[in-house]
Amino acid sequence: MRITICGATLQAVTMVAIFARYGHKIVWHHDSKVANPLLEITDSTLQAHLSDLNDKGVIRLSDSLHDLSESIECYIFCYGPIAIEQAMLCAEQAAKFSSKDRLMLNGSTFGLHGTEKLKAILPHDHWAYLPDTIQEGNAIGSFVSVKQAIVGCESEQAKRLMKELLRPMFPLDHQILFMPILDAEFAKLSISGMLATRISYMNDLANVAEKLGVDILNVKQGMAADSRIGSTYLSPGVGFGGENFSQDILMLSNEVSKVGKSRLLEQVWEINDDQKEVLFRKLWDYYQSNLRGKIIAIWGASFKENTTSVHNSPVHKMIEALLAQNVHIQLYDPQANDEIAEIYSDRVEICQDEYQALKDANALCVLTAWQQFYNPDYALMLSLMNHPLILDGRNIYDPNFMRLQGFIYEGIGRL
Repeated sequence: MRITICGATLQAVTMVAIFARYGHKIVWHHDSKVANPLLEITDSTLQAHLSDLNDKGVIRLSDSLHDLSESIECYIFCYGPIAIEQAMLCAEQAAKFSSKDRLMLNGSTFGLHGTEKLKAILPHDHWAYLPDTIQEGNAIGSFVSVKQAIVGCESEQAKRLMKELLRPMFPLDHQILFMPILDAEFAKLSISGMLATRISYMNDLANVAEKLGVDILNVKQGMAADSRIGSTYLSPGVGFGGENFSQDILMLSNEVSKVGKSRLLEQVWEINDDQKEVLFRKLWDYYQSNLRGKIIAIWGASFKENTTSVHNSPVHKMIEALLAQNVHIQLYDPQANDEIAEIYSDRVEICQDEYQALKDANALCVLTAWQQFYNPDYALMLSLMNHPLILDGRNIYDPNFMRLQGFIYEGIGRL
């Protein structure tokens, strides 16, 4: 099938890699101003895979709408929440070509009725909606490994074309869950809402557990042992972030507010926002409100590991709170240093490795669970730090072990 994928989101890049791998002829209209958008891909596995496909001539890069042609059999729209105008321009260009049996697949995160807006431009094509469930750091796996792929479509022809498109990944009928487009759009937002609720609920419990003298890890394991609950998204920490995930929660809350009132979603968001300050409050209490002139090390800035994205990351609230107290911040992130430097270069010292960030530090705050942080050189850490206080915002260390190494340790809900 000749497919044009429009957009420069992680979903767009992943769709290019997956569909090209299964023999489709791909034109990637990336809307990018950079000379080589392949170099902008932060997932190293995905970048290597796409570079190989590009070298073999399997995919063709395009930054001009004029490259779209009449021979295209399928358009896939993969745009972020605020890029609907770019998507509509792409749809308008496609509308200049008359073709039968074209599949128009919207994967953009426009919220409810987003597909309907694009369909109004191309009403005679076969439309479907594929929710963006791509996870940063596990792009290809997060798509091909789902138990059921949610697909919104309302015609038999669209259903037939979607079955064929997804057949290599989902060959069995029960692996694709078909439903009306609006239902699928609402389901996508609702999934994000449920995951956010689990995270905020665990953070709420962790704060209570600390006051009760209960280890939240035991509580988490107990909950996970119940088959009705499971273990995913039950790790307390310093709050969730990310552009699409956060945007989904806000979109869902906005849609619910139009027809009623969702106190639950409002509280989920408030809990998460408040949780982003939990390490600062621990630091504030430990130093009895006297942080002026202190040197604080931060490990991790991205909203999660294996991504460069700092969108809505807990690091922003942490940095702003520390700067308000005239604290000197020494920060290191394995992949997001450049992103943080663009925002705070004149106010935060960006370090080249995790140990440089510890020099003369009065405390270390761990904000992202990068793998390289799990087993550091503890003796070197102690020799570098001015005071051995570790505030672990992702619970990556064992409290007893850290104290035996000579650290003063506090996690989230840990004893």
